[in-house]
Amino acid sequence: MTHPKDIKISSPDQFALLNDPNFLNQIVSRYLQQFLETEISSFLQAEPYQRTGERTGYRNGYKPRILKTRVGRIELSVPQDREGRFQSDLFARFQRSEKALILALQEAYLQGVSTRKVTKITEQLCGTAFSKSHVSDLCQELDADIQAWRDRPLEQSYPYLIIDATYLYIRTGGKVVSKSVLIVTGVSQSGHREVLALNVAHSETEATWTTLFKDLKNRGLTGV
Repeated sequence: MTHPKDIKISSPDQFALLNDPNFLNQIVSRYLQQFLETEISSFLQAEPYQRTGERTGYRNGYKPRILKTRVGRIELSVPQDREGRFQSDLFARFQRSEKALILALQEAYLQGVSTRKVTKITEQLCGTAFSKSHVSDLCQELDADIQAWRDRPLEQSYPYLIIDATYLYIRTGGKVVSKSVLIVTGVSQSGHREVLALNVAHSETEATWTTLFKDLKNRGLTGV
């Protein structure tokens, strides 16, 4: 018999990430940009516009930098200081640990890993730790991004829908339970596949599917 502690807890939102590389690109971009902002604040010993006796310099705009990753091109704005002393260690470390970092972001943010563990992951992969407050703020922003993705309007027609469900073990309320994940993938006129909806329910029933389809219609689904 499998003990609950031995079960790998999967996040339904991972389906969205695995099928929507653009969304994962946004998450990685936001994470790395926040990393750079935290790195220069630590270097200057001050946040932007903060007055402190420990300040060692001042910011002086940004310069663009492109990273090529397995989730596409990532455009970053690298902060600069007036004296030109700041040099980020991110890029050399990122090239060595890019795959591990992306996988860690999926696991960390979408499976509810604590801010303490996220900080530890960042320290191991990138050599610098975020404060708990920075990690907490970033997690809240990502939660908002995920919700915005799930509520986004559907602006093109989808002549075909692929409708399926799977059951996953999910930790909720301190318990490991089996829940149904209802997934609708749309196929556009050009043949592009896109995850349109992802709902978690206790089981597959007429009522749960009806709720999902009503939500799709309210978001503008047409052309089926």
